Amino acid sequence: MTQREKALAILFIRPGAEFVLHGLDIEWHDTNQTQPTEEEIAQGWIDYQAKEAADKAEAEAKRQALLDKLGITEEEAKLLLS
Repeated sequence: MTQREKALAILFIRPGAEFVLHGLDIEWHDTNQTQPTEEEIAQGWIDYQAKEAADKAEAEAKRQALLDKLGITEEEAKLLLS
């Protein structure tokens, strides 16, 4: 897990958490939330990736539904927007 991935996972499972990462070591500053365990962080990264994939799939479905409603292709939409 990279430092960025760890930070995203922590913020996913502890929204608004106050912490600093030194490499992959956590310096916890949040007095309102407990520091997550490494296992929670690992699961949080898996859950974060799943949510990102679901959000992307939903956005793609909405985009395709709009194109279908308008009766145009993606290429035609690009032409209209350029």
